[in-house]
Amino acid sequence: MHEGSHTHERHMKPRKLAYLALGSIGVVYGDIGTSPLYAFREALKPVMVDGLTRFEVISLISLMIWTLTIIVTIKYVLFLLRADNEGEGGTLSLLALLMKTANGHTALLMLLGLVGAALFLGDAMITPALSVLSAVEGLKLVAPTLTSYIVPISVFILALLFVVQSRGTGAVARFFGPIMALWFIVMAAAGISHISDDFGILAAFNPYYAVSFLLHEGFYGVVVLGAVFLSVTGAEALYADLGHFGRRPIQWAWFVLVFPALTLNYLGQGALVLGNPAAVSDPFFLAFPQWALLPAVILATAATIIASQAVITGAFSLVRQGINLGFLPRMEILFTSETNTGQIFLPSVNALLFVGVIFLVISFKTSDALAIAYGISVTGAMVVTSIMAFEFVRARWNWSIPVATLALAPLLCLEMIFLGANLLKIHDGGYIPILMATAFTILMWTWRRGTALLMEKTRHTDIPLASFVSSIERKSDHSPAQVPGTAIFLTSDPESAPAALLHNLKHNHVLHDKNVILTIRTINKPRVASADRYKVEQISERFSRVELMFGFMESQNVSQALATLRKTGLKFDIMSTSFYLGRRKLVPDAKSGMPYWQDRLYIALANAAANPSDYFRLPANRVVELGSHVII
Repeated sequence: MHEGSHTHERHMKPRKLAYLALGSIGVVYGDIGTSPLYAFREALKPVMVDGLTRFEVISLISLMIWTLTIIVTIKYVLFLLRADNEGEGGTLSLLALLMKTANGHTALLMLLGLVGAALFLGDAMITPALSVLSAVEGLKLVAPTLTSYIVPISVFILALLFVVQSRGTGAVARFFGPIMALWFIVMAAAGISHISDDFGILAAFNPYYAVSFLLHEGFYGVVVLGAVFLSVTGAEALYADLGHFGRRPIQWAWFVLVFPALTLNYLGQGALVLGNPAAVSDPFFLAFPQWALLPAVILATAATIIASQAVITGAFSLVRQGINLGFLPRMEILFTSETNTGQIFLPSVNALLFVGVIFLVISFKTSDALAIAYGISVTGAMVVTSIMAFEFVRARWNWSIPVATLALAPLLCLEMIFLGANLLKIHDGGYIPILMATAFTILMWTWRRGTALLMEKTRHTDIPLASFVSSIERKSDHSPAQVPGTAIFLTSDPESAPAALLHNLKHNHVLHDKNVILTIRTINKPRVASADRYKVEQISERFSRVELMFGFMESQNVSQALATLRKTGLKFDIMSTSFYLGRRKLVPDAKSGMPYWQDRLYIALANAAANPSDYFRLPANRVVELGSHVII
């Protein structure tokens, strides 16, 4: 966040701070807020084989409290929230910032950023499936006869969630914060009510238990770590949603409500198991009295739906960043709010997530089975963020290598241990997030590489714009006929004559009074100020070159930007202006720079891309498309 934003945050009124903090509880902390449903239960399983001891229960709770403290509080809340790109956080936002100062290792940074983004997309599929399943499973305790209906009920809830995405989240989002705040208060109350079952659980605050458990348990300790890590799922959302709420509201929400509620709940679950070993089957729901079970299941289901909503919205934002930064093809983006450009809906991403989530629920059937697969995507994303943070503090904060290593190496080592613990689960379903992340990374890398190759190939045949304009402006008998109006030619290379312009001359033999060569650029900043939106260069009497700049978080509304441009003196009437687009038909070439299968994949992605006239919001009845064949 730039200096002005930090100053603005420092002088934020208490009421606004409280309002934003409440909003962040609903969006940012949904995922981590639902992990008590399954995290402690899963951590108990590996150590129950030889019978559960008092030391093991206290040690597990100690591990969870200290994992929350080190990973979430220290790394994310206190450190990473300061590593922002003009107020925006998240893997691709950090990547965009680092690309400005990348010295010789751009490809490595790019690969890291893509892997981090791919792991987040995998996480966006697993989170809704795991969260909703774990909440609905509470019905087993309320009405055991409904056990066989848990999967169908979960599928119905998730289907409903994905169907309402196109309506936008604005209307219901205002309820997210209060519902999640109630959820944290109820969790804290449930925990407090059981701490008195065995006050010995308070020893979990002593890190000695966590450390000695890992030293004495050996292999079991590593397996347990994989489950313990479930307590910090959703920490990446803290960073990704930084731009929506700002640093201080997110920090206040964590320290005032979220962290204390999670800690109290885990302590209560631990004390319950110490006092009643039979509660190991489901320590979360069994912490509630019988009369409160059904309301608790309903509230838990609401909380998991909100957590799922937050991660789906996060996936939409991430994909839009990916499109604008050139890692993904253009996709249809619908805006669900007239005032908030952050509220978007991507039909293709929604459909993909829906299919993935339903497949996971039907395949795994229980939250136990899904929890095993979950940790890899979360730990992988955290390791990627830590490596990129190392580069950030060196390049942006000018830390020396020894200081950066001293600060970040312990965190990275801890996360690598967690990642190793989760990798042990590959054969039990852990391969699912790995396959997802691999597929998403290949897609993004292919699009980036293919687009670069395509530009390289077409550049050889391109005519320099300057020489083209000077030749066309020379009056001769063969000069094309001049017609009234303005023609705008969209091109990605402002130095070359656009293919659409050449085709228009070749087939129609006409030239407009005014010809604008328009290039749309996405820069490595979240947003661009109106004054910096455009550059205009008059090449000749009839030709001008215009460059429109957009930030990677903005919608690329060209019509709107051009309307602003008219006010600066570039005279043209939008209703007598024609937009010319070049449409390429791509043909695979075995001798190209990519393997044949990757050529086919790139072409498939290009064919599936949204129509440029829709994506750039051009007036539908003013667009002319001219096609050409390109061998790639």
